[in-house]
Amino acid sequence: MATLQKKICMIGDFSVGKTSLVARFVRQAFSEKYMTTVGVKIDTKLVKAQDGREVKLILWDIAGNDALTTATTSYLRGAAGFLLVADGTRRPTFDSALNLQKAITAQIGNKPFVVLLNKADLSDQWEIDESLIEEKKQQGWKILSTSAKTGMNVEETFIDLATQMLEA
Repeated sequence: MATLQKKICMIGDFSVGKTSLVARFVRQAFSEKYMTTVGVKIDTKLVKAQDGREVKLILWDIAGNDALTTATTSYLRGAAGFLLVADGTRRPTFDSALNLQKAITAQIGNKPFVVLLNKADLSDQWEIDESLIEEKKQQGWKILSTSAKTGMNVEETFIDLATQMLEA
């Protein structure tokens, strides 16, 4: 049986940790050094969904932006799902993620997505109110705290999204 392939886009503001999350997931690596993504960077990884099926994830790490640009919109084409990444220590990045979710859905329709509140290792510096998170969860949003630095919830996030995409 042929392996299924699914395109996932990593979307979010500048320096929220999209590239670090991909590096942690694909290579089990983390670097403190910040490197801006220009355009898009593509990685792949084979995972087993919760039902045991293998899925080759094609990860599109898109340059940080708080709004959809023409380039971002073209990168979204063909995406089966997406990860919205916010930095828990910077409240405006969560607001950007909420706006991006609306814009993306308007462009590509309802696709499975997970919101990642990254930098959970710095939770004592968090600016995102728990009531905001709860409100979105009540609306059926999947929101997870992650840490590219420690690896917390990184693998689980990608497997969860792969499973959602297979069910969609």
